[in-house]
Amino acid sequence: QVNPEKESSLTLDWDRVRVFDREIAQMFLNLIKTAKEAKVESVSKKEKVKQRPLALNTVEMLRVASAALGMGPQHAMQIAERLYTQGYISYPRTETTHYPENFDLKGCLRQQANNPYWAETVKALLSEGINRPRKGHDAGDHPPITPMRAATEAELGGDGWRLYEYITRHFIATVSADCKYLQTTIAFSIGPERFTCVGKVVTSPGFTEIMPWHSIPLEESLPHCEKGDLFPVGEIKLLEKQTSPPDYLTEAELITLMEKHGIGTDASIPVHINNICQRNYVTVESGRRLKPTNLGIVLVHGYYKIDAELVLPTIRSAVEKQLNLIALGKANYHQVLEHTLDIFKRKFHYFVDSIAGMDELMEVSFSPLAATGKPLSRCGKCHRFMKYIQAKPSRLHCSHCDDTYSLPQNGTIKLYKELRCPLDDFELVLWSSGSRGKSYPLCPYCYNHPPFRDMKKGMGCNECTHPTCQHSLSMLGIGQCVECENGVLVLDSTSGPKWKMACNKCNVIVHFFENAHKVRVSAETCDLCDAALVDVDFNKAKSPLPGDETQHSGCVFCDPVFQDLVELKHAAMRHPMHRGGQGKRQGRGRGKGRRPGGRLNPKKPKDKMAALAAYFV
Repeated sequence: QVNPEKESSLTLDWDRVRVFDREIAQMFLNLIKTAKEAKVESVSKKEKVKQRPLALNTVEMLRVASAALGMGPQHAMQIAERLYTQGYISYPRTETTHYPENFDLKGCLRQQANNPYWAETVKALLSEGINRPRKGHDAGDHPPITPMRAATEAELGGDGWRLYEYITRHFIATVSADCKYLQTTIAFSIGPERFTCVGKVVTSPGFTEIMPWHSIPLEESLPHCEKGDLFPVGEIKLLEKQTSPPDYLTEAELITLMEKHGIGTDASIPVHINNICQRNYVTVESGRRLKPTNLGIVLVHGYYKIDAELVLPTIRSAVEKQLNLIALGKANYHQVLEHTLDIFKRKFHYFVDSIAGMDELMEVSFSPLAATGKPLSRCGKCHRFMKYIQAKPSRLHCSHCDDTYSLPQNGTIKLYKELRCPLDDFELVLWSSGSRGKSYPLCPYCYNHPPFRDMKKGMGCNECTHPTCQHSLSMLGIGQCVECENGVLVLDSTSGPKWKMACNKCNVIVHFFENAHKVRVSAETCDLCDAALVDVDFNKAKSPLPGDETQHSGCVFCDPVFQDLVELKHAAMRHPMHRGGQGKRQGRGRGKGRRPGGRLNPKKPKDKMAALAAYFV
């Protein structure tokens, strides 16, 4: 603050506005706190204009009714329609903000000449001449909303009068002059730092006489000064504040955003907002702010999870654009109708097929299931424990992030050695269909949000194409499945000492190297069948290898040393997510050639090995 006169003070704004480092802010304060005077560096004066409003259309009327009059859009529209049917205003559903050249503006203005609230302003305009309204948008539908006959508060009463009063004041403002004011900017220097003070003086109020809420705020008049003048510094303060998150949207802000993104029309916007209120997706708080309810939040999360386009404005906006093209004669009505119906039909069927995702979120939020779940693994986002909900469909729920993750069904889930996914830091879990079945680790996030283009939702680590992760198909895949076209036999690294590899598509399981101490998939491949070689390490007391050897490296399918140590079986339980579809072939160590006819006998390891060898050779 500076004191231009003994009994007054002037608050200056720092040209740097703010800094986010307290120590640097303190440094700037130290630079200037010993200064006794502020020096005027420059004084500039500029005439400015605040334009009168465009003619009133439906969206602007609804916006003002909510923000300034406290009326919901649906209620405001009902009142406007009643005023129209009684002849007080023109048709209230219009997108146009431009008056046609032949519109009788003076005739409408004369109707308001005897109203005590604005009679003087109207008579002055009629005698001095009206200003032509600003050129707005002509949508080709109806003229802007205009008062068509005089009314009194006693006639209309309550909300009807308040809305009529605004419409009339807005109309008078559109034919009034612009507001003009003189803006004075004084730049000061205190030490090495610059400060500014701005003052405004109205020279011609124009339309703000009839719309006083748009008037230039009264500010302290700035002192008369010239460059080089000095003023004593009264006080220098360092203000510490915090940024805050945005507040909930108001109805007026929502209407603006709906218009911007092409959601709804002037006629349907109030219906949309009224629907989300009646369906309890939002509640109207003080200041007409719309607060989403738990139901609304879960619904949006569910749509995002299944089909984000059902939530985003893109689909609705695209349809509105097509309708506009039909109106302009640039698109065929029947083609647009057929195309749009086809899109929504496909989306509906996809949504129905994926409805379990919505059910999961609803159950977690609106039933005690989340409370009954047990902490299992850590979330990669907040690093807090997620709860495992066993009730079908089983899933993991992070109450802190409010996210739910689907899991493979028809099996057991447990934590996998507290290991984490290298992509998203989520702790891995292990799915198993039992001792006679198959098992594989999975990342809860990757299972629901495939990280690579060649992956689909519902794939575990045994189908993950990450090139270096120790749990991925790339590192544990051995060879192509002997029964299905697209499957890869993947080492189950948790199965020891009863080691096995299992197809990541069908229910084939190959047991091998029982009682081996360690089994690893080598980076090298077989020269005959291109399958990955396997390094096996047995305990000396239980080694079945010839010559009492404990270690051997070779091909599971071609190496004669391994022939008696491999046995084919089928999983006792088939997990529904294991698809034998026509996906792109991928993974390491795929065998070459075609599979021979006939079913392999799992009770005859030698016969099975011979068939396997013939197949891969």
